[in-house]
Amino acid sequence: MKLLKNPSSRFWTGQRTGLLALALSAALAACGTAPQDEYANINSDKLYADAKEEQADGNFETAVKMLEKVEARASGTLLAQQAQLDLAYAYYCSGEKALALAKLERFIRLHPTSPAMDYAYYLQGLINFNEDLGLFGRLARQDLSERDQQASRDAYESFKQVVDRFPESKYAEDARLRMNHVVNSLAAGEVHVARYYLRRGAYLAAANRAQQAIKDYPQSPAIEEALYIMSRAYDQLGLVQLRDDAVRVLKQSFPDSAYLSGDALKGEAKPWWQLW
Repeated sequence: MKLLKNPSSRFWTGQRTGLLALALSAALAACGTAPQDEYANINSDKLYADAKEEQADGNFETAVKMLEKVEARASGTLLAQQAQLDLAYAYYCSGEKALALAKLERFIRLHPTSPAMDYAYYLQGLINFNEDLGLFGRLARQDLSERDQQASRDAYESFKQVVDRFPESKYAEDARLRMNHVVNSLAAGEVHVARYYLRRGAYLAAANRAQQAIKDYPQSPAIEEALYIMSRAYDQLGLVQLRDDAVRVLKQSFPDSAYLSGDALKGEAKPWWQLW
């Protein structure tokens, strides 16, 4: 008779196999159990009303959970459309700007004839318009014009949709005011870059950027400084005629300009972090 090297191995192997099968069955059972829906016993209308209350109280994370449920349950209805817009706002207020914009882009694409389209565009513009520079921006005295201007351009386009397509909308007047602000911001952004080039001695680049600001935003207050930058840059380049032309236009357009007397430069203070 052949002796087994480990007489108990068959027993333990069989026991281990049984335990593994039992664990696997438990795991499969757990996977097959759907997570409990805490809002299962609340109908869509009531859930939406509760979500609006949470949103009004500033509980945006809770409101988001509820509105996502409403959107899924009421799919294809006006209630679902309303939930999408409220979701976009709740995302925005909870700091999820990308999710908010994605939700609005989807809404605009899927519901082009919605009676709430003016609000969708207005909210889209408002999110991109956001002026909060944060703590560091305030400490550095950073202006809105000094940041990346793409968000400002996107905001302008959204507000323009409201003004052009829905002139009677209750959001149209505010959108128009914000468009003016954005234009001034974009112009100031161009002038900010031109000023940087001037300080760095890149005089041709400074003149070209200032000239571009004048061409694109002729009604902006930033044009005053743009003309001054052009005159300084052309002077450094030895382009006397162009310098005199810039000064002449500056005098005609802004006869009381502090740039003409030099007063604008006396109080020019730089942020603590700026080295040039």
